[in-house]
Amino acid sequence: MVRIKPFAAIRPPKELVREIAARPYDVLNSEEAKAEASEKSLLHITRPEIDFDPMPDEHSDEVYRKAVENFRSWQEKGWLVQDSKPCYYIYAQTMEGRTQYGLVLCAHTDDYSEGRIKKHELTRKDKEDDRMVHVRIQNANIEPVFFSYHDNAGIDAIIKEYTARTPEYDFTAEDGFGHRFWVIDDDSTIGRITEIFKGIPAFYVADGHHRTAAAARVGTEKREGNPDHTGDEEYNFFMAVAFPESQLKIIDYNRVVKDLNGLKPEEFLKALEEDFIVEKKVGGIYRPDHLHNFSMYLDGRWYSLEAKEGRYDDSDPIGVLDVTILSNLVLDRLLGIKDLRTDKRIDFVGGIRGLGELADRVDSGEMAVAFALYPVSMKQLVDIADSGNIMPPKTTWFEPKLRSGLAIHKLE
Repeated sequence: MVRIKPFAAIRPPKELVREIAARPYDVLNSEEAKAEASEKSLLHITRPEIDFDPMPDEHSDEVYRKAVENFRSWQEKGWLVQDSKPCYYIYAQTMEGRTQYGLVLCAHTDDYSEGRIKKHELTRKDKEDDRMVHVRIQNANIEPVFFSYHDNAGIDAIIKEYTARTPEYDFTAEDGFGHRFWVIDDDSTIGRITEIFKGIPAFYVADGHHRTAAAARVGTEKREGNPDHTGDEEYNFFMAVAFPESQLKIIDYNRVVKDLNGLKPEEFLKALEEDFIVEKKVGGIYRPDHLHNFSMYLDGRWYSLEAKEGRYDDSDPIGVLDVTILSNLVLDRLLGIKDLRTDKRIDFVGGIRGLGELADRVDSGEMAVAFALYPVSMKQLVDIADSGNIMPPKTTWFEPKLRSGLAIHKLE
């Protein structure tokens, strides 16, 4: 059963929230962040290299120092203000008419180390190290992680009650997604939420595996340095937004590859026919509409690839995934890409960018071929996490992303 607690969030005044709230650090490169950031944007704290000209390496000491300086400055200027008492918060996101309601809370690092916070992806140590530095130098979780949990009627009722009230924040971001935020400061309601979650068996990491791992490592580091450690200190907890699993939607996460591994397009198409039914499509972009069906963009044309029966194992929770089928039968066997996490010949494109992005990258000559996949389901994610298995890299893309800057958690 998971352990949670409320916290006194550091957050913007109402009139500044739209300007301060920002997209997560990992969906923007440095140039995009610099172009997007206004004067008060949280990007000056999460991507502080944008304050330099020319921009230095984002992992340099001067950039880390700038992050600390900006976080302190935003608080001194009143752009970020800490609540007077620990609270829970509700964060609602609306995208294309669909709204999901998350509870902003603090989760315990022990639940991660003991397997009650379940992951479905491997993490890279270099990315963990980078996020760990940010947590350590700020002594805070600047950005939340994104969790899911099994639906619970008691939590649903509390959220329904509070979201009938006027929200603390209510704004639409430049991408058209709506964001609303409520403060739960009533002690009896806070107690009820804490008690209900004692009966919830697990959290599932939807987005933010590296931030979760980094937060747990900082907690371990701090407890090892505290001879009077009790397990209740603030550093044992980290900030998350947890959504009921029925409200979440995973969208496609696609692949583009730089070359055909020495094959000509016609040779590559012929080789695909061993494992797929290959059909040239007409009439514009082709999007896969069921499991084991892929779309491919090659040499200015869209194709449907239907995996033949017997080429995958429906009884294997990992082997049945389309990312596994594509990796085994195409990326590895034909294109020689053995490790998706390290091979520089492959790149990944979130479905939010549209399939036109795939065609553009091939038509520009940057890439040779693109593949679009049918998205995995929340049930597949939960089943795999519960079984202790790990999905291949870059399998899930959740949208909308959490806006950073609506709440920050200090580890003091």
